Amino acid sequence: MTALIGIDWGTTSFRAWRMGAGGEVLDRVGDGPGILAAAGLPGGFRQAMQDRIGSWLGTAPVIASGMITSRNGWIETAYLPLPLDAAALAANLTLHEGIHFVTGAVSDPDGPAPDVMRGEETEIIGHLSGGGGDGLFVLPGTHSKWARAEGGALTGFRTVMTGEVFGALRDHTILGRLIQPGPGSEDAFRRGVEAGRQDGALLGRIFSARTLALMDRLAPDQVADYLSGLLIGDEVAQGTRDAGGSVTIIGRGDLALRYQTAFAVLGIAARIAPPGMAQRGLWEIARMGKLA
Repeated sequence: MTALIGIDWGTTSFRAWRMGAGGEVLDRVGDGPGILAAAGLPGGFRQAMQDRIGSWLGTAPVIASGMITSRNGWIETAYLPLPLDAAALAANLTLHEGIHFVTGAVSDPDGPAPDVMRGEETEIIGHLSGGGGDGLFVLPGTHSKWARAEGGALTGFRTVMTGEVFGALRDHTILGRLIQPGPGSEDAFRRGVEAGRQDGALLGRIFSARTLALMDRLAPDQVADYLSGLLIGDEVAQGTRDAGGSVTIIGRGDLALRYQTAFAVLGIAARIAPPGMAQRGLWEIARMGKLA
């Protein structure tokens, strides 16, 4: 029997789970359109959801998190200030067109550089609700999130645009002219991490991706891995300057492994959280909100 339908709906991704009475996954969908694609479809978000999980709808409450609640999504919900836990997220669910939307989080809203997240807070709650401890959390992506949890609540975070900057440098600058595709080089990535951890202006160190290639000290099919390592290395070095306690990476695929490698190069042990943190977080928020 279906007890809850959970959706993690991001800018370029759509994942959904049909859950049983104990939060167990009965069925899943992982290949739906992200909000940018769904917004342009005939029928918009409602039709996109119907196309992917229409047979589930009407059987149980629906809860959704991620960029679907952003200004470009189905409904824009408010950002909640920190500290933030599952109970606060549950108390501030927004019901719209029959769906319970999880709001986002804001850090330092009145300061000189406020920061926001949508979706990552649910994944962190999923980790905490599953017995994971407090500490530093890194959620790699186009816009990576570095978050800290204390006492079972999200207490601080910042966003780093490493993924987007890498794409822009690769595709729209002179650095990309020397890049050739290849099988991937962990050695080149590690060299990049070492360069990224060094002192000095990052914009100056980035140019080494070109000069090393010009001096034939970096093969064309290694330039992209070196550049990726340099940017991630700088991010990790900056992010761990004052970090203490455990480090947990919440992410999927090769990118999470790359961040784990970067931490290892810097002599820091980081574990990768098991898959399913978004689903687990949605269940916990729904449980707190008495939806499940």
